[in-house]
Amino acid sequence: MMPPMRLPPVLAWFIDEASAVRGADHFLATLGAKLIAEGLPLAGGALTLTAAHPIIARRTWLWRADSGAVIEALGFGSMGSAGSANGPEQSKVGRDWLAGLGTGLVQEDVAGRLANSPASGGPVLAWAVSRRLTEPEAELLQQAARFAAAPLAELRSRATLAALLEAYLGRRSAAQVLAGRSRRETGETIRAVLLFGDLRGFTELSESLAPEAVVAALDAWFDRIAGAVHAFGGEVLKFIGDGVLAIFPIGERPPSVACDAALSAVRAAQAGMAHLDQARRRQGLPSLHFGLALHLGDMLWGNVGTADRLDFTAIGPAVNLVSRLEGLCRPLGRTVLVSGAVAAETTTTLVPLGEHPLRGIAAPCAVFALHPE
Repeated sequence: MMPPMRLPPVLAWFIDEASAVRGADHFLATLGAKLIAEGLPLAGGALTLTAAHPIIARRTWLWRADSGAVIEALGFGSMGSAGSANGPEQSKVGRDWLAGLGTGLVQEDVAGRLANSPASGGPVLAWAVSRRLTEPEAELLQQAARFAAAPLAELRSRATLAALLEAYLGRRSAAQVLAGRSRRETGETIRAVLLFGDLRGFTELSESLAPEAVVAALDAWFDRIAGAVHAFGGEVLKFIGDGVLAIFPIGERPPSVACDAALSAVRAAQAGMAHLDQARRRQGLPSLHFGLALHLGDMLWGNVGTADRLDFTAIGPAVNLVSRLEGLCRPLGRTVLVSGAVAAETTTTLVPLGEHPLRGIAAPCAVFALHPE
């Protein structure tokens, strides 16, 4: 009877465990450590994967053997018909970085191209070694490349799904979908500073401009407001027509931190829109007028819809109030309005505008404006 064939531990890892590894950084670091345990003289490694993302074309993870640290390099640009990024080849990032380790030899060809060539979007593994490989070592590295194809395909599939869900649903909703929350249910209560923004005169804009110009205006508006929100730690929950709902979660930090961050984001959005309007005027295009409101409170975030067609939405008194508060921007001649709940927590100086009734809200709301506007 023939004795059972014994796989090297690193190849057995590919079969038994590698597909469950969460994240390309952990995959690369674990694989590198296991190859070193097999006696391979690795100094570092690089793994490049294409990315299904509106901005990022390729992602490269770079691993150092001496520290075990992994860093990530992003390749930006649109994806061509062949699936490669416009601009410098991203796989060169890994090879150049490995060459910079000073070990004298980069073995990209030994690892090989898995599944497909870089031009067609397949994963690429590259290694830096501290000495020339022996024939058995080179054979093991080639075997590792072959065995890595299946778990890397699984890893890429999961990353693609996560990236697409985040692009269309946002980070919070994508996490819920990936966690299997695909039924109508109560959802989660979030205490946060809520930001509601709306582009004024959008109907008139739609009537006076070509559809392509209207879409370009919407994209430019969303870029400014969402970019400011993300820059100060907030999260865009939904785009609603020409409106946007975002939050700055309180979490474990003091409410004042979230309030100050939200007000900083508002200032940044105003600056971005002012710069955009200057560019639009030079092009003979109308300015984009908008209103923004901030309120602090609890909201319920969860699935609503039919049994087989769902959407994530935010409901609750705080959501109603912030949307109604934004509606006061035009009557009060202000771009930004802040509720008394935010004013009571923030360290930012605000201008009191008195109490105002809000449609559908039982009690009048204390309203504040920025100083200066």
